[in-house]
Amino acid sequence: MMGKTVESYRMVLEYEIGKWNGFAKSLRSEDRAAFEIIMDACRNHASAGSNATNPILFEPMVMSILLQQQVSIIQKLQRELDALKQQSGSKS
Repeated sequence: MMGKTVESYRMVLEYEIGKWNGFAKSLRSEDRAAFEIIMDACRNHASAGSNATNPILFEPMVMSILLQQQVSIIQKLQRELDALKQQSGSKS
């Protein structure tokens, strides 16, 4: 008797993203672009998501999105804010 083949995380992730297609199509164009960016964050962190061994696929997807926002947006803004504070402090 052979075991059941388990689909790869990436395949299941793409299936889940596809299920959100109707939602994405109903968004305004600028919101749709943002939606695609966060779905790309899920794809970019698929290796980590597959290692989470979490049976609820949506949870590693959300963690991937949050991680991407932290790294690419929040930390960048914090660096820019710190630089502006430093500049304004040196002008006094």
